[in-house]
Amino acid sequence: MAVEIERKFLLRSDAWRETVERSEAMSQFYLSSGPPSSIRIRIAGESAWLNIKGWTIGTRRLEFEYPVPVADARQMQAAFEGPQVEKTRHYLTVAGHRWEVDEFHGNNAGLVVAEIELGDEDETFARPGWLGAEVTGDVRYYNVSLAEQPWQDWAHGTD
Repeated sequence: MAVEIERKFLLRSDAWRETVERSEAMSQFYLSSGPPSSIRIRIAGESAWLNIKGWTIGTRRLEFEYPVPVADARQMQAAFEGPQVEKTRHYLTVAGHRWEVDEFHGNNAGLVVAEIELGDEDETFARPGWLGAEVTGDVRYYNVSLAEQPWQDWAHGTD
């Protein structure tokens, strides 16, 4: 069984940019976005994946991911026109842990979040100084939610 254990945080500064190892633009669109799961296609460069993720709120969720041909992914994107998210994902390592910092574009421009995947829910990790408030359990920050209700539409903006 594929399980993702992930924690998500807002950022308090841009100091993370100094340690970026690589970055890639991503486009992801949703074929299905309601409970009990979301089904999306993600395109990054010349790679694409079908992703099925459980709708459970919190750090631990079911996640299945399979490669698909980019041409098929682009054809599905054009044919199904579901809610989309555009972002640049930045990869960096802090104290032996891989961090992914997502810088959103389009209607989510201005939102930047950091994610860390862990092997266990109780695993400890270094908290870099640029890390802000944890939003792991806040469904508004799930990519599927941002596709349907973009960050720029939130009445309060930066929460």
